[in-house]
Amino acid sequence: MNEIKPLSTQKDYLEYHLRELPYFRSLVRAIEARFYQGLPLPAPTLDLGCGDGHFASVTFDRNLEVGVDPWHAPLVEAKKRRAYLLLTQADGGKLPFADHFFASAVSNSVLEHIPHVDAVLREIHRVLKKGAPFYFCVPNHQFLGGLSIGNLLNRLHLEKLGEVYRHFFNRISRHIHCDPPEIWQKRLEETGFELLEWWHYLPPSTLAIVEWGHYFGLPALITKWLTGRWILAPYRWNLALTRRIVQPYYQADPRCPQGVYTFFISRKAEG
Repeated sequence: MNEIKPLSTQKDYLEYHLRELPYFRSLVRAIEARFYQGLPLPAPTLDLGCGDGHFASVTFDRNLEVGVDPWHAPLVEAKKRRAYLLLTQADGGKLPFADHFFASAVSNSVLEHIPHVDAVLREIHRVLKKGAPFYFCVPNHQFLGGLSIGNLLNRLHLEKLGEVYRHFFNRISRHIHCDPPEIWQKRLEETGFELLEWWHYLPPSTLAIVEWGHYFGLPALITKWLTGRWILAPYRWNLALTRRIVQPYYQADPRCPQGVYTFFISRKAEG
């Protein structure tokens, strides 16, 4: 695609994420946060699948106008973070907004979880102004093949068990769509968007860190259930070792042809 601008290094997105999230989520979200820097984001902006609002509160230098999520509990957390001017509980396939209301939209690692993704894209298209940018990222067709445990099982000639593992990991990740850019381009164009640019990111070596983090991070899940917080001691002394381990993966440019996620820059067609 088009030439990609250098990644922003003005803000330490990794530190902000490590304070509140397990390291494997922090690493991916910190990498993604850097992609948005320098991209035009005219107001009003729609954040589809805003969740608890943490990503927006760290990534963007202003409060976004509207955050939408189908689940109530994350919106309660998002309200406390004050990252949005308005929070709305709604299904992405039926947005409660007028036609051509928003001047931009984002959806960060959300669309892969939605069964009726075509209906959601139609709704995003409906509520955007002509020419409005729409940015999103999703795991792609290389995700399952990049899983380290699945590949290890293959090398041990346990291919069927490897497929079972990939199915298991995809299920706990709640992935419904792990598609190549060509599929997303077809969806976008059929809906009335123009795909301007895309790139793969997160190589398999970084995916392995994320993959194993799902298992090492189980204590954090228990902490979240009991206290409502992922990290009980969000201090540098407590996070120093974790930071040292994941820092090289954050500092390296994550964009590569073998990347298991894809970032898309699109816009609503003018015609």
